[in-house]
Amino acid sequence: MSMEATKHKRPKHKGSPKLFDNPFLEKLTHTHISLPLIIFTVIAAVLIYYGIVEKGFHVPEMILLFLAGLIFFTFVEYLMHRYLYHMPATSEKRKKVAYTMHGVHHDYPKDKSRLAMPPLLSLIIATVFFVIYRAVMGDYVFGFLAGFLMGYTAYLGVHYSVHAFKVPNNFLKVLWYHHSIHHYREPDRAFGVSSPLWDHIFRTMPRKPGKNPEVNQL
Repeated sequence: MSMEATKHKRPKHKGSPKLFDNPFLEKLTHTHISLPLIIFTVIAAVLIYYGIVEKGFHVPEMILLFLAGLIFFTFVEYLMHRYLYHMPATSEKRKKVAYTMHGVHHDYPKDKSRLAMPPLLSLIIATVFFVIYRAVMGDYVFGFLAGFLMGYTAYLGVHYSVHAFKVPNNFLKVLWYHHSIHHYREPDRAFGVSSPLWDHIFRTMPRKPGKNPEVNQL
């Protein structure tokens, strides 16, 4: 099923579809949100500790590196959501990949067990990022990757909250409205989840102003 197909049908707010016949693979697609939040917070803390205690970085340096990694994550989040998760379904294989990665979430947005990447897969990806960043920036990786991973943790927290809880009556409600527009009105817009920053920069903000009447269904 292509991502384009999700534009013209209402999502299901109950149920959890089967993605794999293999029971082990199927089980891996379900993740309790607490697992990645704990895992990556601990890893980020260890990276900061190691950078300060073992590598001799000063706290202000670590803070700057942390913030740089955090902001860079929001950019990577935007790119992945726009170009990978919503890749054009030009073949059956790409349709299957796109649906497994993200299309299923558009069809079942309230499936809480599929609001986060499986920890095993995300740990592998985080390791790849560590190798790349270490090769590019050396020991600066400890502060930068810590911020990057906490950016991912914040993204998971925001994404889960938007789909699991009602719209808050505070400044955070803009995130609920922004993501609801992506799900219910314009799936080719509003790709930022943790922040609409890059939607502003790359001009993918929603075309029409106003609140989404279906926002409370997220």
